Amino acid sequence: MSSAKTVFAQLIDFLPVWDFDDCVRRYRGNQGVKAFTCYDQFLCMAFAQLTHRESLRDLETCFEVAQKKLYHCGLRGQMKRATLARANVTRDWRIYADFAQVLIEKARRLHSTEDFGANLKATAYALDSTTIDLCLELFPWANFRRTKAAVKMHTVIDLRGNIPSFIWITDGKVHDVNFLDEVQPEAGAFYIMDRAYNDFERLHRFEESRAYFVVRAKTDMAYRRMSSRKIDKTKGVRSDQTIKLTGVKTAKTYPTELRRVSYYDEENKRKLVFLTNNFRLAPATIAKLYKCRWQVELFFKWIKQHLRIKAFYGNSENAVKTQIWIAISVYCLVAIVRQELRLNRSLYEVLQILDIMILEKIPLNTVFGKNLQKNSQNDSCNQRTLFGD
Repeated sequence: MSSAKTVFAQLIDFLPVWDFDDCVRRYRGNQGVKAFTCYDQFLCMAFAQLTHRESLRDLETCFEVAQKKLYHCGLRGQMKRATLARANVTRDWRIYADFAQVLIEKARRLHSTEDFGANLKATAYALDSTTIDLCLELFPWANFRRTKAAVKMHTVIDLRGNIPSFIWITDGKVHDVNFLDEVQPEAGAFYIMDRAYNDFERLHRFEESRAYFVVRAKTDMAYRRMSSRKIDKTKGVRSDQTIKLTGVKTAKTYPTELRRVSYYDEENKRKLVFLTNNFRLAPATIAKLYKCRWQVELFFKWIKQHLRIKAFYGNSENAVKTQIWIAISVYCLVAIVRQELRLNRSLYEVLQILDIMILEKIPLNTVFGKNLQKNSQNDSCNQRTLFGD
């Protein structure tokens, strides 16, 4: 079976082009542009992400070899290294940030019914950041240390589907706790954080917004126990208390009661203490929620390993942010395609298959072996798949 379109062209058919045009008009991205539009730039950068191009020179060489197939991929503009480099410097990165948010919302809707390991009906988010090291001589604007530059990608991830719901990119010097000022708490949702976000003035905003948080407690926290609840030690819970903060500053910044849950992690042989403003969930569920926070670490590991956000095609702040946001867009696009086609494959498998077959004229269902997987369910063969999840 053949197709008139390449795999890449079929893939970009999942992009909401009208929304992209709205983002471009919002920031006048195509003003004065005659040939190489913002959409051409996005497709080139997305192609580079999907095929793991090492540099703009590498990408240009790839385009020269595949010149006859580019038109059928939807790439209409002239693909020159200097043209793309200039576009990455001059085109406003907010175009691609806004479009990534469109794809994020679509991906989250498609994954809204997924189970993330905790028996919870409410939406649950995990907060964290990852540092991307840079060369100080090439990226002097990315303040971090005296001999090193870096950017931080602060992220709120929806645990249903592991889709980022909000991302804030800063230089490496910005402390993690400042990210809480940018987050708009969603009433009824749970926000799971590590000790770095243990700022009670900022956490009280979640209480005022009727959102819930689960955060690791610091060892030197001053508090008074108000009451205790019965616990089941067979589930790892050691104590479940209602407390009030007694520190000089914390008693004023967080005047209401908190719940303190002590839990022993048998697997890692360590004691963990959690603070939350939710008094209804079972203490073991609070511990399980915090364990789900690890999904944001896996998300960072995944995009660093499988997308191009550790080495950059340009040195300016605009070029770096453009590349990161397009990488996030590609991540969401792959998640959307996987869900829309109901593929029984991991995101890693989908990305690797796209890399190999990107310029072939084969229907997407055939590319991912969807029919073969259906048949294999009725086969008695116990052969393992080539790639694991």
